Amino acid sequence: MNYQDRQVLITGGLGFIGSNLAIRLCEMGAQVTIVDPSIPGCGANLFNIEPVRGQVSLIPASISDRDAIEAAIGDCPVIFNLAGEISHLHSMNFPERDLEINTLSQLRFLLAVSQIAPGARVVYAGTRQVYGAPDYLPVDEKHPIKPVDFNGVHKYAATMYHSMLSDAGQLDAVVLRLTNVYGPRMALDVPCQGFLATYLRKLLTGRQLEIFGDGRQLRDPMYVDDAVQAMLLAGAAGTLPSRSYNVGGPEPLSLASIASTGSHLAGVAPPRFCEFPDDRKRIDIGSYYTDCTRIREEFGWVPETKFEDGFERTLAYYQSNLSRYLDLAQPNPPCKLAQHYSAQAAPKSHRVPA
Repeated sequence: MNYQDRQVLITGGLGFIGSNLAIRLCEMGAQVTIVDPSIPGCGANLFNIEPVRGQVSLIPASISDRDAIEAAIGDCPVIFNLAGEISHLHSMNFPERDLEINTLSQLRFLLAVSQIAPGARVVYAGTRQVYGAPDYLPVDEKHPIKPVDFNGVHKYAATMYHSMLSDAGQLDAVVLRLTNVYGPRMALDVPCQGFLATYLRKLLTGRQLEIFGDGRQLRDPMYVDDAVQAMLLAGAAGTLPSRSYNVGGPEPLSLASIASTGSHLAGVAPPRFCEFPDDRKRIDIGSYYTDCTRIREEFGWVPETKFEDGFERTLAYYQSNLSRYLDLAQPNPPCKLAQHYSAQAAPKSHRVPA
């Protein structure tokens, strides 16, 4: 897996996973270009790339702005496509926004790539959310697609754009369906970015965690370094045996166990149980964990970081850099998207009834 002196492009490279990927690629000697417009609510943070800021080129533009990114696309035979919105709740409250970010922008970007750099390797950060509530566990790539929110629908549409253009010989794309990635550089000041970000925000400000329901729901959280390694392998592979891979953590853990471990490591009181809020209960999928057999057999990838070790590293990172990620005077940041749409008198189509 040699990235020395290779030109690579990372969309969404100021975000959580993208910035960790950029840092690792710089360490490997790659020539990295980042495209990121820093859309509010999507987690971009310039401090995320502080260790390599002088080594990367940054284009502050949307991936749908062909004029701004055309030269960068032509220079990079490998593209890591991490641009997008990940919030399930944001997608339900603002579905047209999610459509624009996760579907229309992706379509415009991929059409541009297929015309400017036909056959380029594109590694797309997909999501396990496309599967919805699992019919069986662990979930493999043959599981039916049945998302429970607009984010899952729109991300799946983008997945199919990658697949269709690859089948037509215009791209050489691979989709990694990631599950519950955590680690340094997660956005803590953006509500609705997943339960792990919420847990971290509360623990780092000394607050007790709340577990919705009985806490028996299973997840397989994956440390960001393991997700980055999967992307690097996919980007460097020769002929791709498959077009999609499920990528998850080393073992299924209950939400109660995750919360208890995190609370213990942070020195915070044990979590308490409470009722599910209606907006979250509507899109809760119950238990989920991943069958990583395909990516293990075809790429040799396995998740190496146990949750306790990864979470301890994550806490240590934020304890040294917390002011860069959270306004400590406002430990419960408001939803800026809701404020924006309220001020703009958003049409009713942006709201989904209970």
